[in-house]
Amino acid sequence: MSLRRLLLTDVRNHASALIEPGPGFVLLSGPNGAGKTNVLEAVSLLAPGRGLRRAPYAEIARQGGAGGFSVAAQLDDLTEIGTGTEASAPERRRVRINGAAAAVNSLSERLAVLWLIPAMDRLFTGPASDRRRFLDRLVLALEPTHSTHAARYEAAMRARNTLLTDLPNADPQWLGALEEAMADHGQALVEARTTTMTALQAEVAECPDGDFPRAAIALEGGGADGWAHSLASNRKRDSAAGRATQGPHRQDLIVSLAAKGMAAAQSSTGEQKALLLGLVLAHAGLVTERRQSPPILLLDEVAAHLDPKRRGALFERLSGRGQIWLTATESSLFEGIGEASIFALDEGIITGA
Repeated sequence: MSLRRLLLTDVRNHASALIEPGPGFVLLSGPNGAGKTNVLEAVSLLAPGRGLRRAPYAEIARQGGAGGFSVAAQLDDLTEIGTGTEASAPERRRVRINGAAAAVNSLSERLAVLWLIPAMDRLFTGPASDRRRFLDRLVLALEPTHSTHAARYEAAMRARNTLLTDLPNADPQWLGALEEAMADHGQALVEARTTTMTALQAEVAECPDGDFPRAAIALEGGGADGWAHSLASNRKRDSAAGRATQGPHRQDLIVSLAAKGMAAAQSSTGEQKALLLGLVLAHAGLVTERRQSPPILLLDEVAAHLDPKRRGALFERLSGRGQIWLTATESSLFEGIGEASIFALDEGIITGA
């Protein structure tokens, strides 16, 4: 599935912008601040979640605009999707599919969207929450219900935390109901993550050796046997900590260089970038196989961080594998990419090159 038409209204610095890309490479070039990443962010909002920047929706709305924003896309002759906010409710996101109101999580049934942005360069050295979020994005592309389980688990956990912290004498049955919800949805999260990681590791093993090193991946913590049944006995400890001390919200994605047996966090910056890119490419192949349709890939300033050899290898790996959106400050970084839809940006104005 790919976007045939993308219309932005009051998104960041884009008052109104229309892009009609082809099914393959979509190249956006322009100086810093032109609005390239803003376009990718808009595309990322066509999937569940807060987009590739995880920004408040009020921040996405253009300053000086009407107070809200909208992103509308045509996928094929029969499907149109859109999302955005209104000035009266700047943090309430709305979704429409073929003109009818729909749940945000239903977007994952229509599109799989993956991205790499410069902020993710610190993925292996940053907090576990960043890797967990990255992991869940990989899972969501294969398991559309994953976001629903995640949302319901988080809601039940927050409510339980509040009761344990603010109401130490809360009704045990109320706590029990919340813990049952955490157990049910938490187990679904753990199972989906484990299944995805197993399949991804097998896909990585099938990838050719070359410019993007193979990763060894594993899950750590959060899914220990018996966790779901220990929530009630952990109430006192969790109350003192002010949070749930066990569960899938504590899981971490452990990545290492398979060839060296070295933790990704201890690898060079160049190795980390190549390792992350290799993981995303392998996952894109897995999504294509499972969903019988490649995901939309959003690669922000990726070409600028690769040497010419790896850049050529990347373009070769991506060619013919669905719709790939790439940005760069210089169009010369796309040299040798072949057939593509090319757009130039400058101060929020988009023109076809």
